[in-house]
Amino acid sequence: MENLTLIIFLLTYTGIIFTRIPGINIDRPSAAFAGAVLMVITGILPLEEAVSAIDFNTIGLLLGMMIIITVLELDGFFNFIAGKTIAFSSTRRGLLLNIILITGFASAFLVNDAVVLLFTPVVIAVCRSAKLNPLPFLIAEILASNTGSAMSVTGNPQNMLIGIASGISYGRFLLLLLPVSVIGLFSIYWVIILFTKEDFRSEEKLSFSAPGLSYNFASMKFSVPIFFTVIALFFLSGSVNLSYPEIALFGSAAILLFGKIKPSKIIKEVDWVLLLFFASLFIVIHALEKEHLLSLLTDGVKLSNDVNGLGVIHGLSLILSQIVSNVPFTILILPLMKASGAGEMLWIALASAATIAGNLTLVGAMANLIVAEITLRYGIVIKFGEFMRYGIPATITGLVISWGIIWLEYLTGIIK
Repeated sequence: MENLTLIIFLLTYTGIIFTRIPGINIDRPSAAFAGAVLMVITGILPLEEAVSAIDFNTIGLLLGMMIIITVLELDGFFNFIAGKTIAFSSTRRGLLLNIILITGFASAFLVNDAVVLLFTPVVIAVCRSAKLNPLPFLIAEILASNTGSAMSVTGNPQNMLIGIASGISYGRFLLLLLPVSVIGLFSIYWVIILFTKEDFRSEEKLSFSAPGLSYNFASMKFSVPIFFTVIALFFLSGSVNLSYPEIALFGSAAILLFGKIKPSKIIKEVDWVLLLFFASLFIVIHALEKEHLLSLLTDGVKLSNDVNGLGVIHGLSLILSQIVSNVPFTILILPLMKASGAGEMLWIALASAATIAGNLTLVGAMANLIVAEITLRYGIVIKFGEFMRYGIPATITGLVISWGIIWLEYLTGIIK
């Protein structure tokens, strides 16, 4: 069974990496799902064991947040905060900084994939209204969404995995990674300025009309307070004796019941494909663990709770996030983290590095691909090489900031 398990795993991750194989209708979710099914029908995993391998805590947290975010999206909450914030920009540099900051901080609490999905059309509309080249602003949005999302458990899917697996409280997670994200966001601003000088030389006042955006304030009166209550409960999870998934699911149930959007419409908008992708990856990785094959892939990797371990985490994140994207990489490395008895520093380093490493290439993170896909509908092409022109310096700078701050926190006793 060992050889068969390894073959299925390699085929699965080949599908995840390349997404386009001649003669096969495949993408990341279908590759993961096919791999999970093969693990079951070949007898490697009984169906009951495959189901039990799914981490329903992560699935529950993700589902709860998806429902809450879907309601906020339909209410126009994202349009509201994006439109109002960007409208205060008076210069090109001011607009760039506002886009970076609002995207970064929104991504920390609203899941970065959803933020870029909804902010991108607004950014394009604003840039076209002001007769600006939208490309540097869109790339800044991508880089900021990943960097900002690193600071909280609910910022992105991989942090949800890490938050649940590590048991680090919501507030402490935010405290430890806030400096990494904030300094990282300002470094993105300067990377964009330095590499696109011609677009930001002018100091003339911008003249643009805010895009026509619709809001449902009647529904927002219920959905927004529920959302902020959920965030508050995340901080108080230890005191109220509720887990992250329980809080998110409670919030999603409340927002379905008391919001003004028809529940069937909300449920249709939930990204069920992403949930299937997660569940399938859990099954594939569990099969690898069961056959003791994970050690073959991680042989020689030592995760010590010191400066060496910190460097290994950042290095692995940088390389493997470009190959399989940061979510599959995180699921793959979780068993190694647990087996090595990773301390708080390594868990925080993984959340930071795996997320920031996603900025290197267009395939490094899902948010990157989402923006690239949306811009095509508007006739804007973000080329792979053009993105890397900004992605390389932003990622290297971000990882250096991450490594330095986390190591400093460790030396000063702030982090364990």
